[in-house]
Amino acid sequence: MALATPLPTTALPAARHDHAGPDSPDHARAEELLAEVETCHDRWRRGELVREAVVLTLDLADGVARRYQGRGMEPDDLVQVGRMALVKAANGYRCGRGRSFAAYAVPTISGEIKRHFRDQGWLVRPPRRLQELRAEVAGEQERLRQVLLREPTDFELARALDVATEEIREVRSCSMAYHAMPLDALDAPRPSDDERWFDDVVVARDALRDALVGLGERDLLIVRLRFVEEQTQSEIAEVLGVSQMQVSRLLASIVRRLRAAMGLEVEGVQA
Repeated sequence: MALATPLPTTALPAARHDHAGPDSPDHARAEELLAEVETCHDRWRRGELVREAVVLTLDLADGVARRYQGRGMEPDDLVQVGRMALVKAANGYRCGRGRSFAAYAVPTISGEIKRHFRDQGWLVRPPRRLQELRAEVAGEQERLRQVLLREPTDFELARALDVATEEIREVRSCSMAYHAMPLDALDAPRPSDDERWFDDVVVARDALRDALVGLGERDLLIVRLRFVEEQTQSEIAEVLGVSQMQVSRLLASIVRRLRAAMGLEVEGVQA
């Protein structure tokens, strides 16, 4: 169900604040339009049908976007990302393969907004050159892990990417400016006192950052593999060339030290 050209969000109406609901006439009409798309052979007509369906269901995108407001992103940006995701959902939807278009579209919109937070969530935005190099380093680092069966050094990464070792180190430094908020936390309800919530997050983040400075290179690698890349203990064991039991003990030790450095209770800690 491909469109000849993408639907520009600027051509769509202003953000809607009403909630039509999954059983609304607008949503029912959108279902009919998307069903017609599947049997329509005229490319221009298909585009018009999808466009109309998207306009009728803008409340889905705008509603999800509002759910994520107040977390450091401009509301208009969230609406734009949500609407582009709605267009993506309309193009990918197949009638009869789920409960409804709304049930299909909302997770798609939420996922795209979370991805936007992940990709754009810089506390201090570094130069574009470093942002682009950071993405290249991440890809090359994963490739070299598979080849070397260990974590590549800065020198090996620099040689593979044909850049100076100092640039690799600069990329690692700029990564500290990236706000790696867990995406699941975006779905958590906000406390009523927003200012206190924000202060607590900033304090906890800074305390964790200071605590991480005290870890060695291997411990930092373990932290990244477990809590950023969400690898299992077995996968980490393969990267490090140790047993899963050793990884479990190392993780428990690292978490205990981090919590102690942050002034938190350390008893009963599990990695």
